[in-house]
Amino acid sequence: MGQLIYLTGPVRSGKSRRAVELACTWGDGVVFVATYRDSGDDREMADRVRRHRAERPEAWRTLEAPSDVAGALTGLVPPPSGVVLDCLTLWLGARFERDDDAVFAEWDALLDVLKAGSAPAVIVGNEIGWSPVPDSAELRRFRDLAGWLAQRTAVAADEAWLMVSGCPLRLK
Repeated sequence: MGQLIYLTGPVRSGKSRRAVELACTWGDGVVFVATYRDSGDDREMADRVRRHRAERPEAWRTLEAPSDVAGALTGLVPPPSGVVLDCLTLWLGARFERDDDAVFAEWDALLDVLKAGSAPAVIVGNEIGWSPVPDSAELRRFRDLAGWLAQRTAVAADEAWLMVSGCPLRLK
């Protein structure tokens, strides 16, 4: 059974950097699952992606926003020595038009694949529910779905960490 680690926290708290640090101990066979889909018209986001890529070892394989993350991980040859999924909220954004139950079912299937694998995995998420209640139903739904997925992930995880100002705080 693979060890599952969940890292959550606010924007720019050091989550992605910490995920890479952890995964570097797993050898060169790490697979990085990037959940952002580049639309090509957001320069600031493209710069973020470039910076994140530069922080990762070149030997790692990268899966760029696969539509079926669980299927993509299951079919990898050779199997990974570890998996980094960055991040839950971007994954959700790519599936936001789906029914809530379909989103939960796909996320639960992904958690099952990661837990059943032989390699450790780290999932990065964002804490977005600490701000005022959004005034639109769509934004409230996104916030709520992200929170529910985070709870499912923390329950499934062997370890859960809150990153604040670059400092990891163990939750479980």
